[in-house]
Amino acid sequence: MKKHFLVLVLSLFASISNGQVRPFKSVAVFPEKNEKSNHYLVSGERHGSSFFKKYEFPEVEYRPGTTLDFTKYHTVDVMYHWYEIWAQQFPELVDLYVIAESFEGRPIYQMTLTNKHTGKDTDKPAAYFEGGRHSGEITSSESILWLTQHLLENYGKDPEITALLDTKVIYLRPQNNPDGSNLYLFSAQRNRSTVKPHDTDRDGLVDEDPEEDLDGDGILYQMRKKAVTLEEKEKANFILDPRDPKGRLMKRTFPGQGEYLIYSEGIDNDGDGQYNEDGIGGLDLHRNYPENWRPNSGGDLTGRGYTQFGAGEYPLSEVESRATVLWMMSHPNISVVNSMDTRVPMHLRPPSTSKSEERMYPQDLAIYKEMDQLGLSFTAYPWAGDVYETYATRYKVNSMTGDPLKPEPLFGHGPDFGYFYYGSIWYGDELWNNGAMKDYDGNGIYDDYDGLMWDDEANGSKGFKVWTPFLHPVLGEVELGGFHPKFFGQNGPPWQLEGWAKKQALFNLAMAKRLPQLSVNEINVKKIGAGEYQVSLTWTNTGKLPVALEQAKLVKIVQEDRVSLDFDKELLKGGLEAPVRIVTPSLYDKTIYAGYTGVGEKKTATFVVKVKGDAPIKGKIRLSSTRGGLIEKEFTLTN
Repeated sequence: MKKHFLVLVLSLFASISNGQVRPFKSVAVFPEKNEKSNHYLVSGERHGSSFFKKYEFPEVEYRPGTTLDFTKYHTVDVMYHWYEIWAQQFPELVDLYVIAESFEGRPIYQMTLTNKHTGKDTDKPAAYFEGGRHSGEITSSESILWLTQHLLENYGKDPEITALLDTKVIYLRPQNNPDGSNLYLFSAQRNRSTVKPHDTDRDGLVDEDPEEDLDGDGILYQMRKKAVTLEEKEKANFILDPRDPKGRLMKRTFPGQGEYLIYSEGIDNDGDGQYNEDGIGGLDLHRNYPENWRPNSGGDLTGRGYTQFGAGEYPLSEVESRATVLWMMSHPNISVVNSMDTRVPMHLRPPSTSKSEERMYPQDLAIYKEMDQLGLSFTAYPWAGDVYETYATRYKVNSMTGDPLKPEPLFGHGPDFGYFYYGSIWYGDELWNNGAMKDYDGNGIYDDYDGLMWDDEANGSKGFKVWTPFLHPVLGEVELGGFHPKFFGQNGPPWQLEGWAKKQALFNLAMAKRLPQLSVNEINVKKIGAGEYQVSLTWTNTGKLPVALEQAKLVKIVQEDRVSLDFDKELLKGGLEAPVRIVTPSLYDKTIYAGYTGVGEKKTATFVVKVKGDAPIKGKIRLSSTRGGLIEKEFTLTN
């Protein structure tokens, strides 16, 4: 087993690594706690700590308490603490393991959750849910944490959850990018995805121009500067938004038509006239999937093709995205996936590069649309639909120009891998909405104005820093202010956390409850002649999804449902004179290929078996479905 795929499997009593069994122990060892480790410094050099200055935010729980609640956000190691506790408390339900190590060497924990007494996880229909792919989009990880606790605490109490874990398996990964989350929660810094150094502005230097916390408050706000010089006036592209009489909100306009210049907080480190354009990292784990991947900016040598910012050197070049795809490919029993981000909010699904009707099977699209509505019934998000059209044109027109918005492709995107390559239901849902809870001005758009008004009305105006004068070392007189980038803009204030985490988790749970499930109706053994028997198995798909989407059949990720008989091998030896001979089917492998069982569909497979002698013969009949489960039943042939 490759090290990068499965480093360590943990359960209550033992762990498995490279075939060795060891006592259970915590493996959450972070590189900044190891003086010998070489990892990230903001200068781009490979030494020292990830943080040039360390902060602890009041919105975050940095040390685990005696109970878990969702009144604050949780660091990676606090989450891992609870996963280790649950592995010890629920050994009959939980396997905890390290699926890979991140770029900086942090463990990426994953949990398998199922009743072990009712069969192996790989023999059951499965769902997979993941958070924390993007560094600062931490609400998604909290939703995974909430769901994990909810499932474990309600097993044996809630009949539906008990039945779910008895018959199916859920794979949970709370932190797919622990490096980025750690950076986000322990420093003022933020980035899009992995912390792997990246030459974002393509000047031959990596990470040389990050944001700086100029006023030392631990938060990277915006800077606004009133245009004074002719050069500044030619570039100025912001005005005060007239909807806010207090002069807080800025509105973008065309260069030369504004009164202000807006920057993110910091300085121009490399002297190229741009501020903070090459910060920490720059790769995007959600543009690194193999389906419809395109090269990074500058990678198209013709200058006429499509490129994708953050795509990485090649598909799955990053260990974090590779760990997800390798798990999927080795676990084709997974029918439902949600790999979540923030902050649109939206139930986000394929396609990402074309219209749904152009490339999706109508039967599959109907299922996806049904899932869209299921999600909205739990979350009431403003949008649910595909990336290419619904996401790109959700506001219909450009707010600055009035031009109609056109569909825009995203390449190397997870939902496209999930459907077109893997043949599953795959969402990349976006949580939180920058506080835009209401359409205060009635313009049909949920924007920063609506967020500001809600902040005033419901959040005590804590999400917006009033513009404050500051003497910038290069720009001179500026003002620092704007929305709190971490706990308002990208994620909600903590008192909003549980509501968003919970409603998204309940949608994921509802999808898991709809997994395909083959259930045996009856086994019928009938004597039809001297020493000759008819053995029949009847089953039904009692789940709410087919065992294979049409796309899954096309890409051959899912095999047909198959039925076979199993006898003691010695009884099958001897050809025509064997004690037991399977007459029908006449195929060499003696397997009945039963196609793909649809929702509510009932099927029967019948074998004819010839037996010599009078002694009772015991056998097993096996129903095997890639995504519908594996079922074995015993029977006896008696003369």
